[in-house]
Amino acid sequence: MYDKVETIPEKVLKYCPRCGSGLFRYQKDYSFLCNECGFHFYINSAAAVAAVIVNDKGEMLLSKRAFDPHKGMLDLPGGFVDPQESAENALKREIKEELNLDVNHYQYLISAPNEYVFSGFSVYTNDMGFLCHIKDFSTITHRDDISDYFFVKPADIDYEKICSDSIKSIIKTYISLSCKQE
Repeated sequence: MYDKVETIPEKVLKYCPRCGSGLFRYQKDYSFLCNECGFHFYINSAAAVAAVIVNDKGEMLLSKRAFDPHKGMLDLPGGFVDPQESAENALKREIKEELNLDVNHYQYLISAPNEYVFSGFSVYTNDMGFLCHIKDFSTITHRDDISDYFFVKPADIDYEKICSDSIKSIIKTYISLSCKQE
């Protein structure tokens, strides 16, 4: 496991991706500037989606992470938005890839920032949570980067086992909104 301080961009990125110069310096505004060729590179948030899926019993679907980061911890199904892909299409694609389910309807809930350490590098994400409606659960199976899934009553969720603060925030927002509607 990596120490997060070692994974932040200013500790990892040493050379200009355009010219290879070692004169690539962090600018304290989430950017780097190459003093050799003038290339200016900003560290922007990567878009990611997370699905709140609830069955007819009011239980929430939680997935178990198959790989690091946070292997074995609980998560919401979802993943990164690919380049030139909308968040909505990424949501439907990820749920199909991970659970073999079709999203029939979705509703945006909330976004939350996250730091996702992958391959020794901090990727800052904006995790967008959506409430997803699934008509047919008969094809559900775990695959891709999910090792298992569970349906859990919202009151029984152990937040210590949830993989990130952003996912905790999305879950808590859904629970708060669903309680107001009752």
